[in-house]
Amino acid sequence: MQNIITRIILCLGFLINIKAMSQTTIQGHYAFNRQEMVSGFNFTPDGKFDFFFSYGASDRTATGTFSVQGDMIKLKSDKEAGKDFTINSQSTSGSGYNIQFKGDNKYLLNNIRCSFFIGSERFDAFTDDNGELKVIYPHCDKIFVFHPLFPDVVTLIKDETNHNNNFVLTLNSSLEQVSFKGVDFKIENDSTISCIPNYLMMLENIKFKKQQIIYDEQD
Repeated sequence: MQNIITRIILCLGFLINIKAMSQTTIQGHYAFNRQEMVSGFNFTPDGKFDFFFSYGASDRTATGTFSVQGDMIKLKSDKEAGKDFTINSQSTSGSGYNIQFKGDNKYLLNNIRCSFFIGSERFDAFTDDNGELKVIYPHCDKIFVFHPLFPDVVTLIKDETNHNNNFVLTLNSSLEQVSFKGVDFKIENDSTISCIPNYLMMLENIKFKKQQIIYDEQD
């Protein structure tokens, strides 16, 4: 009899915990600040969020919707992941691979990473000050591009079915935005959310603290 009562109590406790998790909500401003890195969220009651991030020369933003599943926050950014670059033209001529990037801000054309995959092996190359690079690989299976100043999901510009070796690309305006693809946040308690290191914030112990916003009263 005692064992049955104990099991009932345990089951009730489990069900109460599940119900509490399913009713978890999040709302308001949350901020993170460490050395030069400053970032914050604003979660609104209608399930939308605004995000900002500043670190060195990189300023990022994001907007979108969110849902709470248990103690996890699932973000759906308005930005489509893997679309930071547009292929303007591509062709087959000459040897090796030639990639050129174009954009209004010449500063952003330097040091863009291009990852060449030959089978399972990866080889990285970076653009020069003019946004150009050339590698001498006779063949590669895939090419992904990635901007170190605006880390996000890489953009695929060549797969196994594409035999072109010359590419001209444009930097899209979405570059400064964040897709949050593959990045979830955990609700630690009523005042703290956290996430593990990711492509945007490669730090340990990332915790956003809820802020008390005080508005001046107007007579």
